[in-house]
Amino acid sequence: LQEEITRPGSTTESVIEKTDIGGPTMLRSAAKGQRIVICDPVDRGRVLLALKYGGSVSNELRTELIAKAEGIVADYCLTSARFHSAGKIDGMVGTQVVTCKYGENPAHSAELFSTGSDNPLALHMFKQVAGAAPSYINLTDIDRARRTILQIAVTFLANTGKVPCIAMVVKHGNACGVGVADTTEEAMEKMIKGDPMAMFGGVVVVNFELDEQRANVLRTFGMPEGKRRILDGVAASFITSEARGVLDRKADKCRMWINSALATLSLDYLERVQYRSVCGGFLRQTGEPFILNLKDERLNRLAAGMVTEANERDLLLAFAIGSTSVSNTITLVRYGMLIGNAVGQHARVRAAKLALMIASESGHDPAGATAYSDSFFPEPDGFEVLANAGLSLIFASSGSIKDALVREAAAKYRAGFYTLPDAVCRGFFGH
Repeated sequence: LQEEITRPGSTTESVIEKTDIGGPTMLRSAAKGQRIVICDPVDRGRVLLALKYGGSVSNELRTELIAKAEGIVADYCLTSARFHSAGKIDGMVGTQVVTCKYGENPAHSAELFSTGSDNPLALHMFKQVAGAAPSYINLTDIDRARRTILQIAVTFLANTGKVPCIAMVVKHGNACGVGVADTTEEAMEKMIKGDPMAMFGGVVVVNFELDEQRANVLRTFGMPEGKRRILDGVAASFITSEARGVLDRKADKCRMWINSALATLSLDYLERVQYRSVCGGFLRQTGEPFILNLKDERLNRLAAGMVTEANERDLLLAFAIGSTSVSNTITLVRYGMLIGNAVGQHARVRAAKLALMIASESGHDPAGATAYSDSFFPEPDGFEVLANAGLSLIFASSGSIKDALVREAAAKYRAGFYTLPDAVCRGFFGH
């Protein structure tokens, strides 16, 4: 049924032709009659073993199979309802796959449910290979890191034709350290140097394999002699047993996940539909994510004389990070390294000041760096704060009634200023 619904050229008649009534009815009838219901091939062996060695199926297994049958029928009917209502009826049926150590706070309990998505970067595709049960925040951090690292990969792929080595650390859903480079070690070192303080207790995600040598970089690079960095979690395409030994913490507090799809990031992994729980229901958002392309004919390059090829490359990274961080956001990048990510600010000029302060506290000189703003400057003050710090390239959307004043500031300070219409490229995220 799902294949027919998603097939180009399908019609109401063809979908009805593929809609089964007898199968779901038999499953529900058997479930109501408390029979042994097998609707998933993986359960056939379990039932045969129970009958062969125990003579019967336990009440627990029987109830589990009944619940699975009812869930599969519910999802089947929901698929049909979604199609025939043209999306006006929607929802999801999930199966619990992870029990969290605790929820957003220790007083809460939490579980991860899978809807059976075949997206290689779906959270249930991340296999935990070490560490204690994850917390709710561990999983939300992995999910947000997944979105940001994918945005970085597809942005570089669209502009340069290749995905660099990417290392990033996320804390409370936002990237606080990111490095891109041609080698894994350089990418990790840039990630760490970006904001060493914020790394502590964060979740690291990389798009390559972690061996013992790379794990040692994560734990010791930039640390005083004899000290090791504390991490809450690490996700990679693969983690060797030796690397797990290096990353391990007392009481299994460093959780580790592997997902081979991290090494093959592509546009195919982007989500076209997003859901968010709200009181009494949920929000649904659809649309193609915007990917910055420096060859876009709509891109307006103002006062670009100071801009270098390195600045434009840094803009790709700044865009990918800033557009997947909680807005309002100003993101600073220099030489492939995130040096300041001011997220969740109520005024854009404050975001500009905070981004510079974060960079300064980590010992970075913003002169020559690149800045990304996830929307337009409502006043020239935010632009002036960044330009006064010596930035070479600033990107923001256009659409403010004060656009002309911002352009005047760009001409005055001789900072490169790139813009696209706000309706095209606004990067609000994570509200």
